[in-house]
Amino acid sequence: MARMNASDTRRWCAILLGLSGLGCGLAAPAVGQSYTIVDTGQTLCYDDHAEVACPLPGEPFSGQDAQYDGVQPAYQDNGDGTVTDLNTGLIWQQTPDFENKVTWAEALTYADGLELAGYDDWRVPTLKELYSLIVFYGSSPLPVIDGSRARVDPVPFIDTDYFDFQYPDPESGDRPIDCQYWSSTEYVGLTMGGDATAFGVNFADGRIKGYPTELGPGGEVFARYVRCVRGGDGYGVNDFVDNGDGTITDQAAGLMWTRADSDSPMNWEEALAYAENLELAGNDDWRLPNAKELQSIVDYTRAPDALDPERQGPAIDPVFEVTEVESWCWTGTTHLNGPEPSHAVYICFGQAWGYMGPPGGGEWLNVHGAGAQRSDPKSGDPAEWPYGHGPQGDEIRIFNYVRCVRDAGSSVGDLNCDGSVDFFDIDAFVLAVTDPAAYEVTYPDCDIMRADCNGDGAADFFDIEPFVGLLTTD
Repeated sequence: MARMNASDTRRWCAILLGLSGLGCGLAAPAVGQSYTIVDTGQTLCYDDHAEVACPLPGEPFSGQDAQYDGVQPAYQDNGDGTVTDLNTGLIWQQTPDFENKVTWAEALTYADGLELAGYDDWRVPTLKELYSLIVFYGSSPLPVIDGSRARVDPVPFIDTDYFDFQYPDPESGDRPIDCQYWSSTEYVGLTMGGDATAFGVNFADGRIKGYPTELGPGGEVFARYVRCVRGGDGYGVNDFVDNGDGTITDQAAGLMWTRADSDSPMNWEEALAYAENLELAGNDDWRLPNAKELQSIVDYTRAPDALDPERQGPAIDPVFEVTEVESWCWTGTTHLNGPEPSHAVYICFGQAWGYMGPPGGGEWLNVHGAGAQRSDPKSGDPAEWPYGHGPQGDEIRIFNYVRCVRDAGSSVGDLNCDGSVDFFDIDAFVLAVTDPAAYEVTYPDCDIMRADCNGDGAADFFDIEPFVGLLTTD
């Protein structure tokens, strides 16, 4: 190819700048990503027990959820009883049927027969689709003690500016936290010693648990709510590539993971420090994943107690290395689950154990299924909870494993480092190609090699045509 002179470069850059007004189908989501992980919405920082000013690098508790901005939630109220998630492409039922709780089988039938906004292709969402809606600025309802409540006004774990939500009627006999919503994802094993199970998300207390598809506690029919969805084909499907250097890239989500976990469990403060200080495969920008990032790599077709022997193992793709089959992993997300922000979210890659029965006379069971999301105290001694905690006696470990994450190198073309390749990158691309020094001053946290769209090791005018190709990919 003949080398272009300065006037050629200016001409191509002028053409490039003109694209923003041509309406040529510029892509909004990051290029090549079909599984956009929407941010948790957590903006405040916490230590073991209280809200704190967000720590500086190197300080205790640095590197938590609120200190990393992901793809921010973005919704559109369609004015017809539906809401479109502008990040995932999923279209949601805005108002569930709060008057009629349904079993899992009834939820499937209800969705299949639903006609809403002129569409009849509604379905019960997969667990990963449903979990895309969760936000972690929510806070759980607390039990009333002596007529008072430490947190008077609980906040749902879903954006109520767009999605209708109701707590149970106190006269119904349900607890304030009984706001579980069904997913279509079945557990591949059994819970509670023999129950067929499907997963759901509780938008009142911010958890994923497995729930019985037939009879619940006491032999009663277990019925809850359903919020139907349509569209968004392929959302939640991973595309893992082993990079051969101790890392795994999920090309669908644009995230790079450590292939191995931390090899030993640790408390939350230690987990944050471990991730912040990790250097691996030439990268030092690793972090502790937030709740939604870590849940995105759960493989719900696998479990240590899977009924199919070929599916037995931790609930994660075998491309990853796991120190302990029954391991749980920390996230950087605080769970507002009590009068103090003393708990953080973890994901169960092993079974979600709980102690059922009277102290000393009960037994440990897989109460919620591998792939559940719960929370642990950030620090303390697990021996203080010999029979677990909560209605299902959730096992308290405190010392959990760590699997670190960073943004993948598939950020080529994202010259302004906002997580997407779109027309907002045009000015930054032109600057990178024509004045590299000015680009580095203007975008000090971005790598100028994001402009190397043809992969020849240089950021120059030969990258213009492939950059335009990235912009016009839909």
